[in-house]
Amino acid sequence: MMNQNSSGFLSSIPMVTKNLIIINLLFWVASLVLPKVGIDLVQLFGLHFPGVKDFYPFQFVTYMFMHDTHSFAHVFFNMFGVYMFGRVLENVWGPKRFLIFYMVTGIGAGITQELVWLYSVHSFASANGVTLVQLVAGDPSLNYLITIGASGSVFGILLAFAMLFPNVPLYLMFIPIPIKAKYFVIFYGLAELFMGVANNGGDSVAHFAHLGGMLFGYFLVRYWKKKDIDNGRYFY
Repeated sequence: MMNQNSSGFLSSIPMVTKNLIIINLLFWVASLVLPKVGIDLVQLFGLHFPGVKDFYPFQFVTYMFMHDTHSFAHVFFNMFGVYMFGRVLENVWGPKRFLIFYMVTGIGAGITQELVWLYSVHSFASANGVTLVQLVAGDPSLNYLITIGASGSVFGILLAFAMLFPNVPLYLMFIPIPIKAKYFVIFYGLAELFMGVANNGGDSVAHFAHLGGMLFGYFLVRYWKKKDIDNGRYFY
């Protein structure tokens, strides 16, 4: 006879965290399968540069559910981060607040990446004596500037975890030395800033999107902290 009160692994994961992981995995599988019937989800839902023919405003939301189909590592490590740190935040904040945080940091990361692209493309247009509009209209290669992945939300989650639990020890893979969460996040943020500014031509990682997720996450946590204190709630 089955004990209905027993809790398995999946039932131990909070609702929003679990559903976000499932949705991301389903989209990843669909992105692998559907191109065989002529449907390219990454092209449709990935975040394109504004003004190109395949850009749509809804991509600011959908891009964060798309991941690299050439490797399982991209979606795996993002969802591992959601599982490790997101479930803690959801247990503290509740499902509604955690979902809002996930979406806001993801959208904020997308906006940040678009602004960085806009600056780069505008600088390139100015250097070549054309307007931004002329360049976007005349250069079809800009349509291939696509951002995908939940990393912006994951970096926001990591930042929030460090703000709520700054002295919790974390371990870097292959380095058996504990690092306090607050120092871990500072290191990660500085590394992302360095790599983003370095702008290595062979680097396809959207470092400024990661920083954007952390930035939006920081201000949202600060806003909620003030709001909770004003309402007599002390989570921090």
